[in-house]
Amino acid sequence: MPSNLELKARIPSIRRATRNALTLGARRREVLIQKDTYYSSPRGRLKLREINRRQYEIIYYHRRNIQGNRFSEYRVIPVQKPVDVKKFLEDMLGILCVVQKRRTLFLYKNARIHLDAVRGLGAFLEFEVLVTNGKRQARALMKELWKAFDIQKEAVVAGSYSDFIQRDSGKKNL
Repeated sequence: MPSNLELKARIPSIRRATRNALTLGARRREVLIQKDTYYSSPRGRLKLREINRRQYEIIYYHRRNIQGNRFSEYRVIPVQKPVDVKKFLEDMLGILCVVQKRRTLFLYKNARIHLDAVRGLGAFLEFEVLVTNGKRQARALMKELWKAFDIQKEAVVAGSYSDFIQRDSGKKNL
């Protein structure tokens, strides 16, 4: 299974993070409108991702929910019949939550830099360093990204957007 080293942090401004990415020399790839439907899963996380209302994929991943850098293993499978797959997964596993975001994607070396505006949650930055040249290289690149974006430890978050959405919806139901 492929793996990457990840970091997620709250940011005060996507505009400022965009300037940091461009100053670093990252290439702006595209803007993605994503809708992630999370399903109950006995292990890890499972979601159906809709991208720009025309591309669909199932993503399974598992990682520890720790604050800071964390390794993640994942699988991505393209989906040809999203309506059928969504109904199948909903019937079989049940929907946990839906996360909607506007993601600006930058590429830098073997890293993906995501600048996310998440509906109901705010602005986030996410680094995904692909472990293609070993874990040592991944850690070194992650350190470079931390520094280039001036990430403060208190801004770093553990968990997934789905965790935050579920937590916040639980508060509303009290």
